Amino acid sequence: MGGMLALPPGQGPHQVGCTDVMVGHTRQGLFLRLFYPCLPRAGATEPLWVPRPEYCGGLADVTLGRRWCSALLGIAIGSCKVPVSWNGPLKPRSSGYPLIIFSHGLGAFRTLYSSICTELASWGFVVAALEHRWVPGSPPEAGTEEWIPFQRVPQGQKEFYFRNKQVHLRAQECVRALRLFQSIAGGRSVPSILPQDWDLSVLKDNLDLSKVAVMGHSFGGVTAVLALVKEPSFRCAVALDAWMFPLEKLLYPEVPSPVLFINTEKFQTPESVAKMKRLSSRNSQTRIVTVLGTVHEDQTDFAFLPGKLFSLIFGRRGTLEPRRALAISSRAALAFLHRHLKLQEQFGQWDELLEGVGDSVAPAAPFGRSRL
Repeated sequence: MGGMLALPPGQGPHQVGCTDVMVGHTRQGLFLRLFYPCLPRAGATEPLWVPRPEYCGGLADVTLGRRWCSALLGIAIGSCKVPVSWNGPLKPRSSGYPLIIFSHGLGAFRTLYSSICTELASWGFVVAALEHRWVPGSPPEAGTEEWIPFQRVPQGQKEFYFRNKQVHLRAQECVRALRLFQSIAGGRSVPSILPQDWDLSVLKDNLDLSKVAVMGHSFGGVTAVLALVKEPSFRCAVALDAWMFPLEKLLYPEVPSPVLFINTEKFQTPESVAKMKRLSSRNSQTRIVTVLGTVHEDQTDFAFLPGKLFSLIFGRRGTLEPRRALAISSRAALAFLHRHLKLQEQFGQWDELLEGVGDSVAPAAPFGRSRL
């Protein structure tokens, strides 16, 4: 029984394993959830979707604006599991797996995109879903556990300057995550702080770090775009419903690599789409598509909540069936990654999605607005 949320298993040829990785306690540390192709094993356990009850308090605060709903949310979703093998053994691959660094949205955390991360891993990717730890302000004390609250814009500070600083910190964290995997591939020992059975060194001969992409949703979408400016090893970016507001205009000519923007129907503004189009005018390989019948939250795991609970938390939900929406987004991403990471798979079969051709997709972007 998976509580009130039923996340779909990956549809690709690989079973999917999952583990948490934490290195370093301070600002220079990293915390991420790793999704990867794994070997089947008897008695595999599935991880909780919300790893700790404290996250429910944060979710209640951000989504409902009411922290007292935390207990109700905990009852509704606290026992939900992700359909992956916790600490399952990595499936070896001599040519190495391509790597995706994934950045979450504002007020989110590393596990809220488990459905898309699981799907991509099932098609032969290692996906590192970051839990962003950097916030503007002072670093925590080393060795202490600190919960980072949702960062509202301080009184008297302009939203752009606050969020712009934050997006630069997050993009830098994506680059640090890539450095972690480069260290592992180079044979350096990287001790994880968390007690676990999973040894990071198994990745040493199973990653192809010439094939690396960055991906994210909402604030994470614009983080992925900025990460391309900071790190040439990221060959392309996939931006799910990117909130383009925090990116300074000076950077638009500087984005060197192609971006796939996958938008929902109800979130984007003309200003945001104009920024995407400015990027596509600079890079002929950049693509903008819209998934019709979807709202902003449909690109998160929340899409798989029962209708009544979803509506209570977010208001209106999209009309497109969530599994269908996930299939469109993941197939478009796979076709794009196939093209720009030069993969040997059959993902080119979904190329038409990149032109906005197919059921429930459209090129470029219709407009509607929901709050972040």
